[in-house]
Amino acid sequence: MVWTAAFLMIFVLCAGSEDYCYDEPHCDPYAWGDSFPLCHPLLEHHHSPINLDQHMIRNDSLGPLQLEGFDEIQTGHWTLENDGHSVVLQVGSGMEVSGGGLPDVYYTVQLHFHWGGPATNGSEHTVDRRRYPMEMHIVNMKSIHPNMSAALDDPTGLAVLGFLVDVVYADNVHFGHISQKLSSVAYKGQTTKVKPFPLLSLLPKHNMSQYYRYYGSLTTPPCSQAVVWTLFEVPIYISWSQLAQFTSQIFSTKEDAEQVTPLQNNFRHIHPTFSRTVTASRDAKLLTGTAGQPPRLAASVLLLQIVLCGGFTFKL
Repeated sequence: MVWTAAFLMIFVLCAGSEDYCYDEPHCDPYAWGDSFPLCHPLLEHHHSPINLDQHMIRNDSLGPLQLEGFDEIQTGHWTLENDGHSVVLQVGSGMEVSGGGLPDVYYTVQLHFHWGGPATNGSEHTVDRRRYPMEMHIVNMKSIHPNMSAALDDPTGLAVLGFLVDVVYADNVHFGHISQKLSSVAYKGQTTKVKPFPLLSLLPKHNMSQYYRYYGSLTTPPCSQAVVWTLFEVPIYISWSQLAQFTSQIFSTKEDAEQVTPLQNNFRHIHPTFSRTVTASRDAKLLTGTAGQPPRLAASVLLLQIVLCGGFTFKL
């Protein structure tokens, strides 16, 4: 342990402030630890994302979360940005998350996405080793902290709400608030204003009490072990064309770059849970996923469900 601590201290002092990527060996997720000490495999016992399966413990005290302001239209404007790693929606003030076993009240800061490519799925968390087409994260910061830096030094400084995203043929009109703005942030560094809308309209609001909980890290550098993860059981559904706007029309490079590079497969690899406990909420169904097939198969499975079950119940 002494040698490990000493090694990590030297690593912290020597590490640079290099950027990170997903598609080049020198800066992809397996190399992040070379530049970002907290991403190093020696600390993997608390890393995210993880795989979800049925081997978890139900906690009857985990009831619905309280989402204050999520059903309201906030004042001002929100900002959508391509930061070269994802598409990020900065939502300003006015929304907060509490309850559901969270240790404090958390202010909502932003949401962002992780996706695959035209023929690959790209959620970060997996269900029974199956990956969904996309994943949305709503990032919330503990209210006692003055800024994000302070929150990252707290093991429960952030509460991230994770939503798996699956595909159907019809557009999700509520998701259109974001997807219709993507052409304005196609390249790294581009931003655009988004008129606020009720964030709850993106979510599976009738199934918000069905979720899983564990403690982990950011899935991007600096990989701070500061996250209380809440992963919802019921996915958000968007259309093929809405997904394609992410996988084919967003770039990780600036518009004037000599060679523009599509932003694809921006997800981190799965990490073991080790000794961590993954708990299921009181209302979770503990179902393993049938989604997360390669995109064409996912829709086929869903269509078969509709035919066999005689209906379809339509929520990030």
